[in-house]
Amino acid sequence: MTRQAGCELCELAVTPVYRDEQLAVILVDDPAYPGFCRVVWNDHVKEMSDLAPAERMRLNDAVWHVELALREVMAPGKVNVASLGNVVPHLHWHVIPRFADDAHFPNPVWTAPVRTTDESILAARRALLPQLSANIARRMQKYGQSKET
Repeated sequence: MTRQAGCELCELAVTPVYRDEQLAVILVDDPAYPGFCRVVWNDHVKEMSDLAPAERMRLNDAVWHVELALREVMAPGKVNVASLGNVVPHLHWHVIPRFADDAHFPNPVWTAPVRTTDESILAARRALLPQLSANIARRMQKYGQSKET
């Protein structure tokens, strides 16, 4: 596995919800965005085009499974999926549940906030995180087993 010293995604400081030999799924600790996930490719590569076709399919399928879990558990109005890597040039995808009352809606989460989401709403969404983690882990483990057979 290719790692780069000092890369925060090579040296994940958080415990992943799911991890295998190719990728990891983490919940981002963002108080304003409960359920914000990242799907991180384990090897230090910068772009999707650095992956072999089967690896690209594996990564895309993982993002799809995380999106399905978010929709099932958190019921967002929309799910944003983005691969930027401008600050950390290590291949990863952001999978973000969006709600009409979130701090930035309808703008991207990286822009200036336009409102403050009520804390009771955020607390209710945070209460879903254990269920979300379990759903992601179940989906990814089932998917990983089916790919091996």
